[in-house]
Amino acid sequence: MSHPQSPARNGFGVAAFALGLLGLVFSAFPVVGAIAWPLVVLGVAFGVVGLVQARRGQDGRGWAVAGLVLSVAGIAACALWAAVFDRASTEVDDAMEQLEAQADQRSAVVFEVTGDAPAVTVDHSAVGEVEEQVTTLPWRKEFTVKGVLRGGTLGVTTGPDGGTATCRVTVDGVERKTATATGPNARADCSDF
Repeated sequence: MSHPQSPARNGFGVAAFALGLLGLVFSAFPVVGAIAWPLVVLGVAFGVVGLVQARRGQDGRGWAVAGLVLSVAGIAACALWAAVFDRASTEVDDAMEQLEAQADQRSAVVFEVTGDAPAVTVDHSAVGEVEEQVTTLPWRKEFTVKGVLRGGTLGVTTGPDGGTATCRVTVDGVERKTATATGPNARADCSDF
């Protein structure tokens, strides 16, 4: 009595399934996804070989098809992560280039105080903090600063004899801040331009 011969096992189909499943799981995680690339590529290759063997009479066609599907899904997930990281990397590079360009940029900053007050105290900071007693208006200081200028200060306080004093800040010819103080010991603040 002879036993019916069972079809040969299809090891490539099972390997395709295992590699495709592992690759798909690993592809879900951004950093670990680098491991997924070789797994899913091998899963596709083994799945194709498994399908060819199934056509030649070996069993395991289902394993090979499942391995191919999982591997292709893993490749799609890996490609999606690669596209996301590429876009993020491009945006970071662009932002760094803009910051470098701003760091090399020079700006002309002008501080001015005008008015009819007989005496004022001017305090300012752009390159360092300074306080000056001024008895004649108008008063003006010009600076050239390199890089991004944020948060400088210019303030003016009238003396006990009062009067009017106006502070004004321009950067590269564009007025950034202006304020007026009127009366004795009044303060005008042109900070945070």
